[in-house]
Amino acid sequence: MPARPRQVFAFSGVLNRPPGEKRDPAFLEYAVSLAAGVGKKRVCFIPTATGDSPSAIEAVTEVFAGREDVDFSVLTLFTQPSVSDIQAHLTAQDVLLVGGGSVVNLMAVWRAHDLAPVMRECWEAGVVLAGWSAGSLCWHRGGPTDSFSDSLAVFTDGLGLLPYSNGVHDSLDDQPRRRVYREYVASGELPTGYATEDGVGLHYIGTGLHEAVAMRDGAQAWWVEPSPDGGYHDKPIPPRRL
Repeated sequence: MPARPRQVFAFSGVLNRPPGEKRDPAFLEYAVSLAAGVGKKRVCFIPTATGDSPSAIEAVTEVFAGREDVDFSVLTLFTQPSVSDIQAHLTAQDVLLVGGGSVVNLMAVWRAHDLAPVMRECWEAGVVLAGWSAGSLCWHRGGPTDSFSDSLAVFTDGLGLLPYSNGVHDSLDDQPRRRVYREYVASGELPTGYATEDGVGLHYIGTGLHEAVAMRDGAQAWWVEPSPDGGYHDKPIPPRRL
């Protein structure tokens, strides 16, 4: 049997929805579609970034629970792991879904439970690693975060499976994320990388970007790199509409 490719699907969820707009599970379905093989897919949701919030668990469970094509589970770490052998559970999955929240707290808890090498093992074995917001940043080297305050500090403690920085919610009106991310790249505090507006995701195969996808019309992905004059260049990456 050929080896499964290393895949990451990192995306920005939609934070500010117009009144009446329902949650769209398109990205969750897309993540599952990336898993190799046929038959029932084993999908595990990891809500560490919200401290294992019951509402976060409920929202994702509603998408997958009871489906004949998905064997769904949730890994919680508070107050202790919900499975007896984390490594065995995660490496047996087809897809890991990592929720949004605080990327700083996410990485601190993961490292306390020695999950960094487990996540790399999953990636190397072809388990699809997917997530939004904090669950997008974590696979990269870092990016701007509001884990400490709304002033958007620089975060550089990601797993680094992908050798880029990542800017999430690049179109958010409530915070100057677009400007701050580019300033960090221009100054060298963050390496060259990719930004996603709300409703845009990045599908990596290996460490290269395979494609950008969108579940909203007009939403965009960006490649951002420093320029010789101390500024930055950013280049739009037109996404494929799901």
